[in-house]
Amino acid sequence: MEQAPEATSSDSLLTRATRSAGSLMDSGLQYLGIRYRFGGNSAETGFDCSGLVRHVFMEALGLNLPRTAREMSQVGERVQPSELKPGDLVFFNTMRKTFSHVGIYVGNDQFLHSPSAGGKVRVESMSQDYWRKRFNGARRLVDQSDTAEMETKLR
Repeated sequence: MEQAPEATSSDSLLTRATRSAGSLMDSGLQYLGIRYRFGGNSAETGFDCSGLVRHVFMEALGLNLPRTAREMSQVGERVQPSELKPGDLVFFNTMRKTFSHVGIYVGNDQFLHSPSAGGKVRVESMSQDYWRKRFNGARRLVDQSDTAEMETKLR
């Protein structure tokens, strides 16, 4: 797997994110098939939704996100559904409370996530009734200037 470029102390977070947006998607997609585990935050033991997102952002960008989906919903800039780009965080109401589930938008109306007990990390369509009805919003943490290539990989 290709490593994210080394950051220097003079690099801004935005500069590092721009350079590493491809690494973000590559990092996330390598965990397809890893089992769900409540509270899980590693490939060895399994991931819950926020554990997966947190791990991917740390591995690819060195960005230490909050632990819960609810807390993650407060960082970055708000994004309209029509403006989603690969690498954006997408949030859903899956437990009768807002921002109870999080995934990473991968393009083509699909997102990467660790779904629930008995499930495995996978990519699903946000247009499925279940996800469409539960969508709560999205946040952008990385610059999107180099993500068009990633979106075409998923078609």
